[in-house]
Order: sequence, then C-alpha cells, then structure tokens
Amino acid sequence: MSPGVEELIVGATSAMAGNVALSIAELYDEVEGALVRTFPRTRALWVRGEVQSLSDRTGHCYMDLVDPESAGARQAPTLKVKCWKTTWGPLKATLAREGIDLQPGMVVALRGSLDFYRPRSEIGFILAELDVTALLGRMAAERAALLRALAAEGLLKANSERPLPDVPLRVGLIGSPGTEGFADFLGQLDGSALAFDVRVVRAAVQGPGAAREVARALDYLAATDCDVVVIVRGGGSKADLAAFDSEPVARAIASSAVPVWTGIGHTGDESVADIVANRSFITPTECGRELALVVGNWWVEVAHAGAVIGRRAADTLADAERRDATARQRLTSTARHQLAAHRNRLEQRASYLARSAPTSLVGLERHLTERSARLGPLARSHVGRAEDRLVGVRQLLRAYDIERQLERGYSLTTDADGHVVRTVAGLRPGDRLLTRFADGSTASVVDEVTKTPSAPTSEKPHRDKEQE
Repeated sequence: MSPGVEELIVGATSAMAGNVALSIAELYDEVEGALVRTFPRTRALWVRGEVQSLSDRTGHCYMDLVDPESAGARQAPTLKVKCWKTTWGPLKATLAREGIDLQPGMVVALRGSLDFYRPRSEIGFILAELDVTALLGRMAAERAALLRALAAEGLLKANSERPLPDVPLRVGLIGSPGTEGFADFLGQLDGSALAFDVRVVRAAVQGPGAAREVARALDYLAATDCDVVVIVRGGGSKADLAAFDSEPVARAIASSAVPVWTGIGHTGDESVADIVANRSFITPTECGRELALVVGNWWVEVAHAGAVIGRRAADTLADAERRDATARQRLTSTARHQLAAHRNRLEQRASYLARSAPTSLVGLERHLTERSARLGPLARSHVGRAEDRLVGVRQLLRAYDIERQLERGYSLTTDADGHVVRTVAGLRPGDRLLTRFADGSTASVVDEVTKTPSAPTSEKPHRDKEQE
C-alpha cells in the first residue's frame, strides 16, 4: 500500500475514534491530498486505453477511455480525459501533419496527471502528451497488413489489369462538387473540346463517413456503362486523406469491373487507393489532362487517317477523271472512224445495187416466167397420180369391208357387251352370244366350252371391241 493511502486510512480511523465527523470539503481535501502525494504532478504518468468517445467542439478535447480488453463489457472501467485548448491545439496540428485522425476505437497512450473534480466527485485525467510515434507505427502496420491481404487475394493489381477503352468518353466522377480539385478536373475536360459524358456522384472525401461514401459511389458507378471511374480530391493533410488508405475504398477499387483512376492531391506517400487503382495522378488537374490526352490522341489518329483518305480520294478521283476523259476521246475518235467506214460501205452497196438492180430484175422476170410455164403441167401430173392412189385405197378398203366378208360366207360373233369373240378363252357356260350373217343374225347361249388340247395359250384378252 502506498504511503499516501495509508495516511488517509489512519486519519479516517482517528477521526472516527474521536467521534469527530469530517465535512465533505474536509473529506475531499484529504482525498485530494492523498492523490497528490500518491500521484505527484512531477511523475510521468502514462495511461493506455481505447477511445470510446471524443469531442473537441469547444476547442478543448474530451475523451472517454476504456481498457481495450474490456471495451465491450457493461461495467468496463472508464477514464475521463480532458485536454485544454492550449495543449490540444498544437497537439491536434501535430496529429494532422502526421496524417492521424483520432477516432473511436483507436488505442492510444497518453501522458498526464490525475485531477479530482469536486463538484462531481470525479477523478479525471489531464492530457499533456500523446504518443504519436506509437500511433504512426500502428497505422503503418495496418496499412501494410491491408496491402498484404489484397496481394494474397489477387486484388492488388486487379484493377490495373482492366483494359481502358480506346475512347473513354463516359466518365464516372466521384468527388465533392464545388471544391477546387473537382473544378480543376472538369476544367481539363471542358478545355479539350471533346464530347465527354461526365456522370457525377457526390461523396465526402474526408471525415468519418468518407470511406463508406466513396466505396458506395464506386460500387454504383461500376454497375453502369461508364468507360472509366475517376476519384478526385484536392490537397490536404494526411488525416484529411485517411479515407483513401481505408479497406472499404481499397476493396471497392480492386473489385471494380471498370478501370478506376485517382487524382488525389498529395505530395507525400501514395495512398492505398493509388496503389490498387488502374492509374494514379498526384493532382486532379493531371488526371483530367491525361484523360483528355488519351481521347485527343485517338482523335488525332482518326483525323490524320481521315485526311490521308481525303487526299487519296481526291487523287483517285482526279486520276479517274483523266482516264475517263482519255477514254471518251478514244471512243469518240473510234466512233467517227467506224461511222465513216460504214458510210463508205453503205454508199458502195447502194451504188452496186443501183447498177445491178435492172439486170437482176430482168433475170428474175425471165426465171419467174419459166417457173410459171412449168407449174401448170406439174400440177396436173401430181393431181392425176393422187387420183390413182385414191382409187387403189378405195378398192383395198372395200376388200376388207365386214359386209363383204359376211357375203363371202363368214360370220361375226360378239358377246353381250358387243365385244368380238375370237377365242373360247374367257367364255363361261351361260354367256349370251350374238352371231351375224350376211342375211341376218342369231342369238345363242353357251352350254359348254371345249378347248382344243393342241391350241396355244394366249396371254392376250380374248375379246375386242367390234370396232377393232
């Protein structure tokens, strides 16, 4: 037990023994005296704890520290820390220069002295110094751990491998409109006179909620048809740029399906966002200038190609016109020669016809007279021969006439359908037959059909129509 606490206990025991009651002020005097004797102001008292809450709206800084091991417990011991503005102002500036932004959840080491606040019966801690070196080391370790994790997952270079379109005109812009860096970036695009289509998503680029807002904006633009997403932020302290070293922003960039460019104004070490981005630039102006240059170079190549095509087209047309004029001249000359040659031949033929026409007409007239004289006898001769042939045909037809055959003693037998019966094949008992003679006809019914054994078998039908 410390000497101061021991004296406090002895004094209280003596007072009780003498039945002397202490006033509250006297009690607090003795408590304060014991604290001063136990924790003198000359002692370098260091306390380590996790920041549970922090406020510096009045210029003074007020913090609640809890033991890191019991931060989630309901009855965790809490230390009220105060830092007066005369100390907090320079300390806050130092933290900003080093890129440190105190936030709840950070574990800090503080040097100061105990303070007993009588109106509230509260023992507090007056902050005199903060271990910045330890905080910097912890932040560097967290940054290194994040980079190692991204590399192990294959995300560190994932976005840098995303191909940038040849003409990235559709630009997704994340930033804070109205800021100088935001205006500088847009100024480069506007000054290029190129048809950029910029889609702005407003997001805080510093402060407690900046990392979440930037990550959400990245996720939103990555799901659109943007060619490239650009994050711009003007200059600032390391603390102001802390959001770009955060894991949410780093993972949102690394997992984006669209190339992400960063134009974060800084002159110190590059942020984690710069490392995982497709390309990074030290200022928004430089980022906008490079984007305009990429599209401008493409346009120059296209315009150059167009100029070459234009010149070659003009040369080709001029050459075609020259060839056309030459061809026209050659065709005109050839046509004249052909017309002259045909005219000469036509004149010669006309002269020949004029000379030979009378003689040809006399010869043709003589030939026509001779043919006319021969035509009459030949016609009579042909008619006589035709009449003789006709008489012979008539005699032949009379010899084959059915009536003549019947007169010669033949008969003609037909079945009930009028078909001529030439063979007994196909006849059945009961069939009716009609037999014609020269002087009449008889009808009969078949009683029996007897075939000659030596008669050949015919595959042809045994009945024909009488006309056949």
